[in-house]
Amino acid sequence: MAAQASFGTIRNDWTLEQVNALFQMPFNDLLFQAQTVHRQHFNPNEVQVSTLLSIKTGACPEDCSYCPQSARHNTDLETEKLMEVQEVLNKANEAKQSGSSRFCMGAAWRNPRDRDMPYIIKMIEGVKEMGLETCMTLGMLTKDQAQTLADAGLDYYNHNLDTSPEFYGEIITTRTYQDRLNTLDNVRDAGMNVCSGGIVGMGETANDRSGLLMALANLDQQPDSVPINMLVKVDGTPLAENEAAEIDHFEFIRTIAVARIMMPKSFVRLSAGREEMNEQMQAMCFFAGANSIFYGCKLLTTDNPDEDFDKALFKRLGINSEMTKGYSDEVEQYVIEQAVKDKQTAGMFYEA
Repeated sequence: MAAQASFGTIRNDWTLEQVNALFQMPFNDLLFQAQTVHRQHFNPNEVQVSTLLSIKTGACPEDCSYCPQSARHNTDLETEKLMEVQEVLNKANEAKQSGSSRFCMGAAWRNPRDRDMPYIIKMIEGVKEMGLETCMTLGMLTKDQAQTLADAGLDYYNHNLDTSPEFYGEIITTRTYQDRLNTLDNVRDAGMNVCSGGIVGMGETANDRSGLLMALANLDQQPDSVPINMLVKVDGTPLAENEAAEIDHFEFIRTIAVARIMMPKSFVRLSAGREEMNEQMQAMCFFAGANSIFYGCKLLTTDNPDEDFDKALFKRLGINSEMTKGYSDEVEQYVIEQAVKDKQTAGMFYEA
């Protein structure tokens, strides 16, 4: 295969044919290659842990078909204004005490307004004083806004491409793909790290999944962090009743593995959808090259596995040994027993 010789190297010239060829590899071969690449650049038994907080919830003017925060969808989500700075800092401190190393703050805006920037800056400065890495996702940014955030010390800015350029118009109409690329350029030009990924399971084709990863990998500089989300269907959103908006779990693991091979030095984050994944699936994603997760019971507005379940899984897999050092066998057993008692959570851990 033409791409074979490039395993482990940074490339920005991937073709659709080459990416599809990766997806079509035998499953064991693909995971072996992804794990080999992963070990060239990362400790295979470490997973970076982030916490994501919604600092301003709902009433977003965009029409993203997957998003419960859009004002155009009737999801019964309670809207909330921008949080007070001290409240955000309190949440950041809780995240640090729980083991997170990066604190991500998300606001449901099309773009931040000038009147909000002083509060945003105070949040960034306060979180950094705690020794945490900082990340924000606030919508589109102008060059001046990106530079303001960089000057405040923001480490990462998240702005996902969501899907392939070809499928994008089926999901979002209120901003263009080029709008998203322009924001990524502004973030990179300001000197911040880029966090950008997408969502799978929205009814896209296999070519669209390849196209998303190709768009990310072929940026002039590949994203430093690549979140791969599995669609969480929320009642009231256009995708909630779309039966085509499903993805086979093996195909999701393949997506993680291909992302690792194509972007060998990027953190690949196992993001939304973990609540629907059993522990075996998550373990396979880590083996395929995922080395970052969001931690805590909420992911903006959707459910996420409880911290104790993540610690129990890490302990069983030998991941982040320092983080789980004080996590006793008795506590681990209690967590597992509670999972078994709860049918939904037990499904996440034990059902195929």
